[in-house]
Amino acid sequence: MADPTHHPHIVVHPPALDGSRRVTEGEVTLGLASHLDDVIEILRLADLDRIEVEEGDLIDWLGGGPDDWPGLSEHEL
Repeated sequence: MADPTHHPHIVVHPPALDGSRRVTEGEVTLGLASHLDDVIEILRLADLDRIEVEEGDLIDWLGGGPDDWPGLSEHEL
C-alpha cells in the first residue's frame, strides 16, 4: 500500500534555448513542457495531478517559476 505521506520530488528544470523545460520525478523524465499547461498535463498523465502546480512546495522550479517560459529571443547568445 502506498504511503499517503510520501510526496514525489518533482523538478521543473531551467529553460532550454527553445524555452522548453524538462519535468522530472527523481531520476525519471516525465516530459518536456513548453508552457505551464504542459506541466499540468505531464503530471496528470503521471497520475500526479493532485499536486498544486503554482502553489506549495512540492515542485522545485529551477531557473524561474511557473510564469517563466522564455523563448530563444530572450536568451543571451
